[in-house]
Amino acid sequence: MESIEGDFRTPVGRIALLAARFNDLVVERLITGARDALVRHGVDEDALTLVRVPGAFELPLTAEKLAASGRYAAIVALGCVIRGDTAHFDFVAGGAANGLMQVSLDHGLPVGFGVLTTNTLEQALDRAGGKAGNKGADAALAVIEQLNLLQQLESDT
Repeated sequence: MESIEGDFRTPVGRIALLAARFNDLVVERLITGARDALVRHGVDEDALTLVRVPGAFELPLTAEKLAASGRYAAIVALGCVIRGDTAHFDFVAGGAANGLMQVSLDHGLPVGFGVLTTNTLEQALDRAGGKAGNKGADAALAVIEQLNLLQQLESDT
């Protein structure tokens, strides 16, 4: 049986780091993790563009514009939604996830999902470079692997 999977070679093309400003204490750490992971895997700092939006709910629209521009090979979306006492969390987190997935499908473009959805600030900090790793770095690594997989699939056809 043939096996096809992505790897961690240096990807080709520009990558947008799309980050929400809301919960900036957490998101700044996600940005640092994503940037460090990309650079560590050979992406030139000049191939990265940081785009800031107000909050996680605004990520999909801006991701759509970035993808439609044709300037980027991939997008790493970063944000943090912390559950409160109302249903607001569900709408924002679900809307961000669904919208970002739709951008990826519509444009055939990898969109790394580095949007934390946690119950507490402590959980968010743990996932933004604390004891649970850095989910910004994880999203960036997923983008590298997906870019390389798509390139391999395109060259096989």
